[in-house]
Amino acid sequence: MSTAEDPRVRATATYNAAADRYDDPDNSFWERFGRRTVERLDLPAGARVLDVCCGSGASALAAAELVGSRGSVLGVDLAENLLARARAKARERGLAQTEFRTGDLLDLGLPEASFDAVVCVFGIFFVTDMAAAVRGLWRLVRPGGTLALTTWGPRFFEPATTHFWDAVRAERPELYKGFNPWDRICDPPALRALLLAAGVTDADVVAEAGEHPLPTPEAWWSAVLGSGYRGTLEQLAPAARERVRTANLAAIRHARITRVEANVVYARAAKG
Repeated sequence: MSTAEDPRVRATATYNAAADRYDDPDNSFWERFGRRTVERLDLPAGARVLDVCCGSGASALAAAELVGSRGSVLGVDLAENLLARARAKARERGLAQTEFRTGDLLDLGLPEASFDAVVCVFGIFFVTDMAAAVRGLWRLVRPGGTLALTTWGPRFFEPATTHFWDAVRAERPELYKGFNPWDRICDPPALRALLLAAGVTDADVVAEAGEHPLPTPEAWWSAVLGSGYRGTLEQLAPAARERVRTANLAAIRHARITRVEANVVYARAAKG
């Protein structure tokens, strides 16, 4: 695979660009699902946690609050702009037990069996060989520890998503659904099969239906700018990008969309 085709390269560029809107108040879904992933782990005080694809720290900071000053949380991401935000939030909250560093999910260079919990929220689908990535994360979990993976469920941000892609297609047909890797694995059978392919058995896999509110059409555009859809927008010329925004918001208003689907699949596996 060439560098240009590597989804990790595209993800890095996408989320470095999206960092400027990632933590907008309208984009509370990052905080909501990151925290929910960690809450499902029942982390004890003093635990050592690795959060891969940590973004701006939603799950890492929630974990740091739970493990306390005797524990530690290492957050790793490819997007340095998001890591800068995570570090700033950790300082503001006095969470000195956190560390955030730039790193690749497939080449972490960390010792085997060195974490009580390894977490990856909305990140595993950015690698081509997901089974290899899961095997690498599983190797880092100590005996008695836990691996947690969270992915988007089906119908990501529908019905607004359909209007977004329709507006993109009107400008650049070749970009239509050109970057939405989260659709690769969006239901419990697919996530369970991935874990089994990686040698992770007896996993608890749960689908959770949900919604995200859109108080205004502009709130939808904030989600577009602060999510993976930013990668598609960055490929448009400024005038085309503005036409996509205008058409998208007009469609949201016309359809009176005030909420979108935010379905999630959680997987949790304890290491014997």
